[in-house]
Amino acid sequence: MSVNPMAYEAQFFGFTPQTCMLRIYIAFQDYLFEMMLVVESVILKKLDGFPGCKISPFQIRKSTEKFLLFMKEHFDKLFSKMEEVLLQLVLSIPKNVLLPEDKVHEQYPYSKAQFQALQDEIHQLQQQYRAEASAGQALRAELEEQKAVQAELEKILQWFDGLENICREHGTGNLEESFAFLTQNSKKLQDVLKDVEEKSKKIKQHDQLL
Repeated sequence: MSVNPMAYEAQFFGFTPQTCMLRIYIAFQDYLFEMMLVVESVILKKLDGFPGCKISPFQIRKSTEKFLLFMKEHFDKLFSKMEEVLLQLVLSIPKNVLLPEDKVHEQYPYSKAQFQALQDEIHQLQQQYRAEASAGQALRAELEEQKAVQAELEKILQWFDGLENICREHGTGNLEESFAFLTQNSKKLQDVLKDVEEKSKKIKQHDQLL
């Protein structure tokens, strides 16, 4: 059997030429064995017609096996020559022939160095894509954080708007006056709260005495 892998031929046929030749060899060999058995059975039947014949079935089997070995040796030699011819002239694709799916290689040929350069470029682009994807993820996280900060700022602005409206209702026109107004009222509230706490303590002490 040929040791050439013949991968291009396998791409075209859908099987390796060596596999094809092996199947042909096995089929011929099986047919040869079957024919020897048929010949042996015919000889045994013929011998039954000669009552005085001293040839035994065992001798017939030995002769059949010897003849089979002789035929197989010659068959192997002939098949080896037939295999060589079929692999070279029938089951092979000439070097100058391209399959339809490989026409693109003829239109856009490239060397091994060019292929390696292309692989390196692809690897570099993959790394660049991963870096950009990571940066994009970080930017999205920062954007979400900015949205949260913006929402808080809007709440503060709404609070200031409400504060300004309250101040206007009480006759204060700007933020400085508003803060002074709030500070004054806050101090008054603290004084009132302190007074309430003192009165509450006195009431508790009075209850304890009673």
